[in-house]
Amino acid sequence: MRPSTTNRIAFQGEPGANSDTACRNMFPDMEPLPCATFEDAFNAVETGKADLAMIPIENTIAGRVADIHHLLPQSKLFIVGEYFLPIRFQLMVLPGVEQSEIKAVYSHIHALGQCRKIIRKHRWKPMVAGDTAGAARFVAEEKVRANAALAPRLAAELYGLDILAEDVDDTDNNVTRFVVLSKERQWAKRATPDQPMITTFIFRVRNVPAALYKAMGGFATNGVNMTKLESYQLGGKFFSTLFYADIEGHPEDRGVALALEELSFFSREVRILGVYAAHPFRATQSEDED
Repeated sequence: MRPSTTNRIAFQGEPGANSDTACRNMFPDMEPLPCATFEDAFNAVETGKADLAMIPIENTIAGRVADIHHLLPQSKLFIVGEYFLPIRFQLMVLPGVEQSEIKAVYSHIHALGQCRKIIRKHRWKPMVAGDTAGAARFVAEEKVRANAALAPRLAAELYGLDILAEDVDDTDNNVTRFVVLSKERQWAKRATPDQPMITTFIFRVRNVPAALYKAMGGFATNGVNMTKLESYQLGGKFFSTLFYADIEGHPEDRGVALALEELSFFSREVRILGVYAAHPFRATQSEDED
């Protein structure tokens, strides 16, 4: 990754959010920069207020983060890394509060939905907050003993709350994938000859019969594994479709180079958004599937 100039990494959300945790885990020497919106996080990198941005792109429970798939192609930023973060929610309260005092639980709507069992068991009133860390901050500032929050562990540390129950979510396979964005275009090199790499790109096929089928054929014939292929409409038009894809490999690999060449032949546009090392989490998933 490029040398730091501000030593800051931007993320969307309040201090203590899962994105903040991802920043601290992957870049412990950088200063996390909270931003109100995804657009603000992108803008912080584009204008030089931050060197990098940590952006969630998909979740195993909630699916893709739709806003990001629209923002990435429009931005001038590039993907230079990825990070997978297991999502765990902690039940937190004001210091000294006992579980029997809780009447209402605050969190992001997705977090409330992913912690239904404990909420229903205790008949607490679910209260929607803007995000999980914001819910923790609200509980800390309001100082109402009957209020609790479902938020990441980091939020309890930052806002001085006690954790009454750990990992209260309904499932243990809740994982968010983040991408690290930079203003500088840089294709990562393999640290070792067999290091797994990921190439991310967007494309639009030509308006000819079976164009998508033919464009995808090159990846199959050249033995390139495509781990993600998604489509979404451009400008509100049903017939203007942009595709987003992740593949295993590096553009300098012979098979990947031939597949991308065939893709370009059947496409109006092909743009590589990033070439970066695969996060070790991917290997653990492959092993589990075997």
